[in-house]
Amino acid sequence: MTEDYSQYPKHLVAVDCIIFGFDGENLKILLVKRNFEPQMGQWSLMGGFIGSEETSDEAANRVLYTLTGLENIYLEQLKCYTEANREPTARIMSISYYTLINIEKDIQINEQYSAEWVDLQKAPTLIFDHNEMVKDAVARLRRRASTGPIGFELLPEKFTMKDLQNLYEAIFDEKFDKRNFTSKINSMDILINTNKKDMTSSRKGSFLYRFDEKKYNKKISQGFMFKM
Repeated sequence: MTEDYSQYPKHLVAVDCIIFGFDGENLKILLVKRNFEPQMGQWSLMGGFIGSEETSDEAANRVLYTLTGLENIYLEQLKCYTEANREPTARIMSISYYTLINIEKDIQINEQYSAEWVDLQKAPTLIFDHNEMVKDAVARLRRRASTGPIGFELLPEKFTMKDLQNLYEAIFDEKFDKRNFTSKINSMDILINTNKKDMTSSRKGSFLYRFDEKKYNKKISQGFMFKM
């Protein structure tokens, strides 16, 4: 006997994406201007409904590609938001995702959405429960960054030690002692010194590094623990 589901309420399910970037100094978030009611013209996260043949992961990747033109970027499911009155027009549940984008990549922002990178610390009030989503995403990002090299997703392939310190200071919203930070990073032995220098910051220049993912994975298999 087949169960009759017609007696049960039907709900809409969407995804919302918290898109982080880093400009060398500040942690950024990519926001869009809502182009329909309710709250048309207000700042919002980028989102969309899950298609009838899609998983939530597929929907989130589609939404990100629609806005940025990027594929195969870091994406992690965050949380499901199910408050009955979270949107005024219908019962809509949302599965949030956060993603990390290197701003230097060839991002082709879809002009249809009036999207802008905004400093996280200066982000405006967002629609519905999107501020709560951002808060939860920042907390998750900090946990991930303290126990793994997730932050490298926000950097260009080659970076200075100062770039790396700026990134972690932006993520954790605190200042680190330069000597202690450099010593801790060097002790992990997961960077490759390219022996090339960035000459824009000083006359002597600063060495450029790359994250050694192969060495990191090998060290993890041997019991290494990343800790910031």
